[in-house]
Amino acid sequence: MGPQTTVLELIGTGAGAATAISAPGEPALSYEGLREQIRATVAAYNAMGIGRNDRIAIVLDNGPEMALAFMSVAAGATSAPLNPAYRAEEFEFYLSDLNAKGLIVQAGSGSPAVDVARKLGVRIIELQPTRDRGAGSFTIRDTSGAQPAAPAAAGFAQADDVALVLHTSGTTSRPKIVPLTHRNVCASARNIRGFLSLGAQDRGLNIMPLFHIHGLIAGVLAPLSAGGQVCCTPGFNALKFFAWMQESRPTWYTAVPTMHQTILARAANNRDVIQANPLRFIRSSSSAMPTQVIRELEETFGAPLVESYGMTEAAHQMAANPLPPRVRKPGTVGIAAGPDVAIMDEAGSLLAAGTIGEVVIRGENVTPGYENNPKANAEAFTHGWFRTGDQGVMDDEGYLTITGRLKEIINRGGEKVSPREVDEVLMDHPAVAQVVTFAIPHDKLGEEVGAAVVLREGAELSEKQLREFAAQRLADFKVPRKVLFLAEIPKGATGKLQRIGLAAKLGLA
Repeated sequence: MGPQTTVLELIGTGAGAATAISAPGEPALSYEGLREQIRATVAAYNAMGIGRNDRIAIVLDNGPEMALAFMSVAAGATSAPLNPAYRAEEFEFYLSDLNAKGLIVQAGSGSPAVDVARKLGVRIIELQPTRDRGAGSFTIRDTSGAQPAAPAAAGFAQADDVALVLHTSGTTSRPKIVPLTHRNVCASARNIRGFLSLGAQDRGLNIMPLFHIHGLIAGVLAPLSAGGQVCCTPGFNALKFFAWMQESRPTWYTAVPTMHQTILARAANNRDVIQANPLRFIRSSSSAMPTQVIRELEETFGAPLVESYGMTEAAHQMAANPLPPRVRKPGTVGIAAGPDVAIMDEAGSLLAAGTIGEVVIRGENVTPGYENNPKANAEAFTHGWFRTGDQGVMDDEGYLTITGRLKEIINRGGEKVSPREVDEVLMDHPAVAQVVTFAIPHDKLGEEVGAAVVLREGAELSEKQLREFAAQRLADFKVPRKVLFLAEIPKGATGKLQRIGLAAKLGLA
């Protein structure tokens, strides 16, 4: 293998005739077809005057075209994938903040992004799928009537060019721009490939959204860097998951915990599909996986579940539980899986094993820094280490346990409560299927402990019973003062359960 420090080099090793991309009900696209698509697309937007490090926003539904648009744009400019569910004012914020030179939408798209792009004078590029040429293949055309211009820098991107820009979720502040270079994203894809021993024989079923770092890097780039195959679904759909599994015969899939839990709920009726298509492993990332669910998934699929820990600023993966025969420790996010990982105190000193502090990272996959934000960078980087904002502890063998987001720790009259600790206790109740512990504003204590709970089908439980159950195992100040039973817990755009702002969403603030 060559150096693999650009997206084009990364997908350069797959055998030409081998399948790179497949999709339910569509003909497959070979590696040769994938590389041809990328070369043609780079030439097309170079002809529009867009080149290296120019930003092209992508607003497409999940699926093979989105995967190919991301790679094709990154190969010669900078990809800026946006959530298609955004409203007009959100598109206006992101397109302006990114200073986008172009916007890719599917031909005939009714997305509000189109009107916003017109208003801002951003070039609108229409993508027309050409499915007969293989899953995800397309042609693009400039519909804005803008004059062609000579690009600032034509041709293929280099290792230190920016491949991808994403915004942080910004639950409590204005979202920050995270630029990720080709070197960053390729290092992360190689880290994941190595850690999961991905090879040309592996087929991944991607159900993750492709405007999210988890789907882009673990779902698409890591398997393609190994010459393997990716089946790109139209997004997560629990009702179709097992039919897709039957059709694409994956050897693995990656998802967030809420998706795994939904799949688990339908698994009993699909035992034949599971047995006919044995998985080599299952991967979970992006938020904590209850140990009870890990156990159930492993029993149901007869495959190890490897929990990993990622974030946008690290181009996804930072730590992960290794595959057997190495030890997996459920409840931890495993060992360093790419970058260096350590625990730091507020003053910037690294701490010994067994001491709680802030998780910090450094390595080739870590962003060079937030864009145009010297204040955020000064806070985020200490002695070359990036502060993740997560609180955690490492054991003697280097396995990391996340104890919570520093911002999410509930401060109840000066007593600190880790919401994850409360989650784990409540999840042990046989009637509970899902739980999120969160802070409720309180006039005297500052914050009070609340919990949103989804019960298992047919189960009954009162608030009093659950609080009594929790009181047997938690100090009094950690027991939720308010428990809400919901049919569904509101989720963020990427399927994550969000603690910050939940009280307001549920009308408790």
